[in-house]
Amino acid sequence: MFTKETLEKYLEMTKSKEMPGGGSVVGYTGSLGAALAMMVSNLTTDKKAYAEFPEEVKERFQKDYDRLNEIADELLVMCDEDANSFQGVLDAMKLPKGTEEEKKHRSEEIQAGYRTALEVPFKTCELCVEGLKLNDVFAEYGNIYGITDQGCSTLLLAASAEAALLNVIINLKSIKDEDYKKDIISKMDEYREEIDALKTKYMESCYSRLEKME
Repeated sequence: MFTKETLEKYLEMTKSKEMPGGGSVVGYTGSLGAALAMMVSNLTTDKKAYAEFPEEVKERFQKDYDRLNEIADELLVMCDEDANSFQGVLDAMKLPKGTEEEKKHRSEEIQAGYRTALEVPFKTCELCVEGLKLNDVFAEYGNIYGITDQGCSTLLLAASAEAALLNVIINLKSIKDEDYKKDIISKMDEYREEIDALKTKYMESCYSRLEKME
């Protein structure tokens, strides 16, 4: 779908009042953030100095690189999934509401639709946060000449994660299940704290290493 378009076409489509919207865009920017962390890994593992890294660090490089590759692909899927996430609500609103039974069924379907519309961006956030965590080894041991790419990765993943939560919030307002709402709000609060802490940690590392460059 959108991921099959050229970057120029995707940009022009985003300018319109249709789709893609913010939820799709942050799936793509999150994917790019994960890809940049992989770039830092590739700029590091082909250097002689990499051979002298502790085995534990080299294992983390490979393991985290592989997972970032999966995350980048999964976020691209979310880029397209988000465009369809609200369709369930739109379809449910067209259902008949002439009888009490029809009204009840329509209401249940609308609520199910809002949950789907909420859970897609929530999954996008989860993937971005996971990708953000995986910046750790690259921030500390990554090739110094790729440190700005690591910084860009951090900023893209952090911004994409938080932006995804905006779509969670707006759909949450239409959810009637109070226990479900409380659970989602609690998880969002945890993610926001985690995003802020990780962003601060990795950007401080990025700027610190930049200052030490000769």
